[in-house]
Amino acid sequence: MKSTSYAAFAASALLCAALSVNSSPVHAEAAGLALAQQQNCMSCHSVTRSFMGPALHDVATKYAGRDDAPVYLKHKILDGSAGVWGPVPMPANTQLTPDQAAALASWVLTLK
Repeated sequence: MKSTSYAAFAASALLCAALSVNSSPVHAEAAGLALAQQQNCMSCHSVTRSFMGPALHDVATKYAGRDDAPVYLKHKILDGSAGVWGPVPMPANTQLTPDQAAALASWVLTLK
């Protein structure tokens, strides 16, 4: 296994553990941010301000009322998107596993 693959796996496992019932919200936030940074999400997104993509806080707020928000965002992360937040498309993130995308989606939804 490549070290980058192991690092991504480790970050994903850490995020899943951090989002469990008994973990602190601060730890979950740090683990989510670490995974987002490792997977280059922060190249286009910021937690609190719009950049090339929307602020992740805004994404969380927009989808907070959807019952299917975690699954919906997971698919947007994996498959990409166009036209939802403006003219800049979000590319598919084929380097992510479905579990990593689900972990990122869950973390983003905590940011509202």
